[in-house]
Amino acid sequence: VVPSSHLTFAFSPLNRPLERSSEDVDIIFTRLKEVKAFEKFHPNLLHQICLCGYYENLEKGITLFRQGDIGTNWYAVLAGSLDVKVSETSSHQDAVTICTLGIGTAFGESILDNTPRHATIVTRESSELLRIEQKDFKALWEKYRQYMAGLLAPPYGVMETGSNNDSKWKLGTFCIEKFVTPLIEPHVPLRPANTITKVPSEKILRAGKILRNAILSRAPHMIRDRKYHLKTYRQCCVGTELVDWMLQQTPCVHSRTQAVGMWQVLVEDGVLNHVDQEHHFQDKYLFYRFLDDEHEDAPLPTEEEKKECDEELQDTLLLLSQMGPDAHMRMILRKPPGQRTVDDLEIIYEELLHIKALSHLSTTVKRELAGVLIFESHAKGGTVLFNQGEEGTSWYIILKGSVNVVIYGKGVVCTLHEGDDFGKLALVNDAPRAASIVDKEDFNRILRDVEANTVRLKEHDQDVLVLEKVPAGNRASNQGNSQPQQKYTVMSGTPEKILEHFLETIRLEPALNEATESVLNDFVMMHCVFMPNTQLCPALMAQYPFVPSQGTEQEKMDYALNNKRRVIRLVLQWAAMYGDVLQEDDVAMAFLEEFYVSVSDDARMIAALKEQLPELEKTLLLFLFPQHKVLLQQFNTGDERSQKRQPIRGSDEVLFKVYCMDHTYTTIRVPVAASVKEVLSAVADKLGSGEGLIIVKMSSGGEKVVLKPNDVSVFTTLTINGRLFACPREQFDSLTPLPEQEGPTVGTVGTFELMSSKDLAYQMTIYDWELFNCVHELELIYHTFGRHHFKKTTANLDLFLRRFNEIQFWVVTEICLCSQPSKRVQLLKKFIKIAAHCKEYKNLNSFFAIVMGLSNVAVSRLALTWEKLPSKFKKFYAEFESLMDPSRNHRAYRLTVAKLDPPLIPFMPLLIKDMTFTHEGNKTFIDSLVNFEKMRMIANTARTVRYCRSQPFNPDAAQANKNHQDVRSYVRQLNVIDNQRTLSQMSHRLEPRRP
Repeated sequence: VVPSSHLTFAFSPLNRPLERSSEDVDIIFTRLKEVKAFEKFHPNLLHQICLCGYYENLEKGITLFRQGDIGTNWYAVLAGSLDVKVSETSSHQDAVTICTLGIGTAFGESILDNTPRHATIVTRESSELLRIEQKDFKALWEKYRQYMAGLLAPPYGVMETGSNNDSKWKLGTFCIEKFVTPLIEPHVPLRPANTITKVPSEKILRAGKILRNAILSRAPHMIRDRKYHLKTYRQCCVGTELVDWMLQQTPCVHSRTQAVGMWQVLVEDGVLNHVDQEHHFQDKYLFYRFLDDEHEDAPLPTEEEKKECDEELQDTLLLLSQMGPDAHMRMILRKPPGQRTVDDLEIIYEELLHIKALSHLSTTVKRELAGVLIFESHAKGGTVLFNQGEEGTSWYIILKGSVNVVIYGKGVVCTLHEGDDFGKLALVNDAPRAASIVDKEDFNRILRDVEANTVRLKEHDQDVLVLEKVPAGNRASNQGNSQPQQKYTVMSGTPEKILEHFLETIRLEPALNEATESVLNDFVMMHCVFMPNTQLCPALMAQYPFVPSQGTEQEKMDYALNNKRRVIRLVLQWAAMYGDVLQEDDVAMAFLEEFYVSVSDDARMIAALKEQLPELEKTLLLFLFPQHKVLLQQFNTGDERSQKRQPIRGSDEVLFKVYCMDHTYTTIRVPVAASVKEVLSAVADKLGSGEGLIIVKMSSGGEKVVLKPNDVSVFTTLTINGRLFACPREQFDSLTPLPEQEGPTVGTVGTFELMSSKDLAYQMTIYDWELFNCVHELELIYHTFGRHHFKKTTANLDLFLRRFNEIQFWVVTEICLCSQPSKRVQLLKKFIKIAAHCKEYKNLNSFFAIVMGLSNVAVSRLALTWEKLPSKFKKFYAEFESLMDPSRNHRAYRLTVAKLDPPLIPFMPLLIKDMTFTHEGNKTFIDSLVNFEKMRMIANTARTVRYCRSQPFNPDAAQANKNHQDVRSYVRQLNVIDNQRTLSQMSHRLEPRRP
């Protein structure tokens, strides 16, 4: 299902442990498996947690427990964050926040021995927690101690011991558990030549053997004796040749950079080495030798080994492609900062964009950090990073693993996890560590440099505009130029001053049109967040006749003329961006008419304005003849009568059924963007009375949500089989879903098994493109910031996201409704083939939906069915799953998309997630000024949609000429079960749980 910004367990059975069925447990297991806090938990242990855990949803400012309390529960953070406060006195008022616990953090192990709580825990924001009671947690500890020992903080967890058996963690320290990575450390001499892992892992040893045998079988000339500077190097390969060979072997390697990372995995483990042990793996004429060739007369692969190599090669390359990005990043971070290339810095910068602790920093600061970041790893648990009371010299961010926070006299107060940071406060304040790594000099230099490049415009001693000086153009074009050009970008400001700045910086020369449009685009797209049309239109009208008070008469006239031309330019770009949306805005339409009259009057006297008048006239005429309102029938997305799908507008009207408690319904006719208050009024008119009525969203599983009066455009936010109900508040608990919401009872495999997989994928892509093409870029902004703030509809985006869920549940529904095992295997093959064709058509949204449907627990648990799937299809599916790998912020998917040219249909839920991440990690206003850096980042993500649609969708000529009306109708009218519990029950009936 489309991921949201927070995990929502409200509709799961997580509050009733004693009543849970095996299907309930499957649902919870599926959700918890995706939560970072549980990713290292053994499946058996996680299954037991599903049986006894409780779900808690807490508001901001709630105290879970106080320092000194005797604990009764263990917690894991599913969403939100909590502050850890410690007091040196008996008064809780003196408590100091020493760190923040984020998603994936677990705490409360002290309940194992009833020791008092070491700190007070308070919710920093609205948070979702998993809670396990003391008796259950102790039972888990007794039964699964071997699994839990490596996951809990000392003294319960496993600790490394020294030769004298002294514990390596101490009171009053920051202490490493397993594997931690600092952001920046003090300058330490680095030895990049050394192999990082002294003892290679079994799977990497095997991978090295498979690759060596494959090269010897397919390109034996690559491994041979080579001479360089009169010295002979035995049995070695060349770096560039290894990269070339890797690219030829598999479609899952998309770039030379990716191949370098894959070979680096072998170098890190010592399975592949530079002949002189001097370099990390590089795509250069450098010599590398496999571990097996280090020995004299290393044997050639036998026929049996060649056969094994052919069978295992693709799986090996898949494994390395998953591990490569991490290895490549570590390789770059191990380089001294002065040796990093522009490409290296770009890779680090891309990584920093998705680190929670850095989300609030400006782009410039992140780019500066990319230049000074150093990698450090601590393989042994219990390593002390620094002691309480020491002066801060470094700032750390955890890339992998966890860190224990230990306070003198109190023990372990919490554990920090991936994405958390620590040590920054001591850098800024010059204070000793309260309990608290960028080298301090680097950190201070970055702060100084950023401030030195900052220009602040003040009025009445208050900042009204903050600009930052950055290099103009791309970094590559400035290389070798001793004095690169500079430009100023807006960091923050008042809405009026930001507008003034952009008007002043518009370049009117035709050759600079593209650069000007790019600069203006961020403002035009995002102004609705901080400067709505009711504020923007009067400001533009006031700016148009502006005449400066200083200068000669000629200078004043020239300035006034250019200012008018700039305002016209901005208005034209604004109108082009908003398009038909402006017709629904009375303020905007009145402004356009008034503005046109003013420009027309001026054009009679000023010849220079006559050039822009026709374009303005054309824009106005387009909006003065509004399109007829469309009457939509229940949002039937597969309406066959429409030859070309038109975007849904807020003013379009919908005929919609609203149900009563007895399952009778009344049909109302209201605008798409109607508020719940307006829906209630329409229902009341039909029923004759509306006193005390509420509007309720009801899912097929019976989950109910009361809608707020100011919620807008609620029709398209329903789940696939969801319905709207109206009832008095006292009848809320008695509402039940309609029988029709349950979905089909018979599958359609008999229908679509006769259709070719390519035809199905093609018609799905045609339909998905129609839906995607209707989504206005502004809908992404409304969705991210909350459409109720704008009173606007996001109907087109909602329907496109609903389509993702529909395809996902179609896959699960058809498989769970198929009782014959042999037919189910055929269905798996069919869906894998459809997914492959969707990928071929660059329809990544449906591709991901199908693959996620196949990985749904109701399908993935059908072990007997999957066992019978031919190995060829298992390999296809494994490759598809690797593209879905969420690690490193979906790096595998992003690498794939980066190689695709438009037109393409992106994986929309991830794009939504990126925008939400930026929105939640950055304040919209800083010191009462608009945070325009945030606006720029969100606009940049939203422009992905524009890029994907920048070329027209040209249907496959061979497919377009076929008459596939039956296939077209089928893919547009999918009938699915969207109740996960029902699907899990059906799955258990097909293949009962093995004892």
